[in-house]
Amino acid sequence: EVQQSELRMAETVEGQPVGCIFAQFTSPGGEATGPQIEIPLDLNTKKLNGVINELLGNERSEPYSFYINDQEVAGTLELALDEQCLSTEDVIKIIYQPQATFRVVAVTRCSGTLPGHTEAILCVAFSPDCQRLLTGSGDATLRIWDLKTETPIVTLKGHKNWVLCCAVSPDGTLAASGSMDKTARIWDFKTGASMGGPLSGHSKWITSLAWEPIHASADGQSRRMVTASKDASLKVWDARTGRMEFTMTGHMSSVTSVRWGGQGLIFSGSEDRTIKVWDPIKGILCRSLDGHAHWVNHIALSTDHAMRNAPPNPKQAALSPQQRYDDALGGDGVERMVSASDDHTMYLWEPSKSKKPICRMTGHVQPINHVSFSPNGRLIASASFDKAIRIWNGVTGKYLATLRGHVGAVYQVAWSSDSRLLVSASKDSTIKLWDVEQGSKTFGKLKVDLPGHADEVFAVDWSSDGSRVASGSKDCSLKLWRY
Repeated sequence: EVQQSELRMAETVEGQPVGCIFAQFTSPGGEATGPQIEIPLDLNTKKLNGVINELLGNERSEPYSFYINDQEVAGTLELALDEQCLSTEDVIKIIYQPQATFRVVAVTRCSGTLPGHTEAILCVAFSPDCQRLLTGSGDATLRIWDLKTETPIVTLKGHKNWVLCCAVSPDGTLAASGSMDKTARIWDFKTGASMGGPLSGHSKWITSLAWEPIHASADGQSRRMVTASKDASLKVWDARTGRMEFTMTGHMSSVTSVRWGGQGLIFSGSEDRTIKVWDPIKGILCRSLDGHAHWVNHIALSTDHAMRNAPPNPKQAALSPQQRYDDALGGDGVERMVSASDDHTMYLWEPSKSKKPICRMTGHVQPINHVSFSPNGRLIASASFDKAIRIWNGVTGKYLATLRGHVGAVYQVAWSSDSRLLVSASKDSTIKLWDVEQGSKTFGKLKVDLPGHADEVFAVDWSSDGSRVASGSKDCSLKLWRY
């Protein structure tokens, strides 16, 4: 039996009886949990957690957040119903969402400033096991760093011009880089050796690249990757052999951002104002998503974090990549995408289902550089030239908060793996850490200011185990931040 003490009407406030409602708790997948029950209106999230843990029969109390019509219950049920003008006569459907049971501690200090690159650092990426870091620079080299000793392991030489993008494969064995010299290269991530020659075929520089998710690969190895170029085309490669599988054309202008989805689709955003959806088996265009009035600068998927294949703790590591991906998809089983543009707006899409966006997200007053979903898919952060970061609901696209504090354009953001903290990199030479824990009193507030770089900070990443943030700057230095 559910603890009657939690659910009885007998509770009184200053001698007044507390009203009750009938509620139906529902899992994120839409299945009813337990019967409809009568609960007092003055229950807050702490007491709701007690109720749902009892209903689920959890031996240990697990943390949950609660949503009514996609709006989080922050205070009491009564406040939540008043905000939405809902009747207490109706049966209220309360969706519960498990929260991360682990907590990432905010980084507070610079543990190391690592020299080595001779030009600005343009991209940084942690390995899935969080033991190593990959950086790409304007000096035409990449470096692999050992995070335990905070020293360089090897310098990857081969490109003839700036390295614009880099990514470690989800299985942690390979690294890919794209350069202004019109080529991409594949590297052995353990030794730093070049895997064959340059992948040439693009007629202009490589702007973005993405690996095929590990759960989608035939043999559980990272094999295929896609490159996007200023020449308006995309190419899919077999990274193990260096063979180009096919070219995908259809964009009319430079492709700025590419993502390889977990449900057998590739997504690309372009300066031709469209996002295109491709079939990575046949190499053909599936559909085009229109709506933006200016260049599309960046796109992100709600499952990006899961597809990095970097489980944050042993409990997650015990699951297969497919299970982690399915968990990230949530109950509706739909991958969401957000696109950011020079037209100062964003669109939220369900690209596998529809050509029409879920919503248009307005508020920024300058071009938007970068967007990112939180690891749990519940929030979206956007970084803009207007010096602000905005936080949005990742399911509905509703605006939630503006994070102000930077005095220059914000170039990039990165989430902690528990979705409670956000770090941002800016032109103002600082990185800043923000509290974005839903339901907390300090939601949207600056937590830690991390100055130290001598010039603009172009790139930032947060290791999935939560222990380190890495930032790369125009001052040629890489900084590692710890708690």
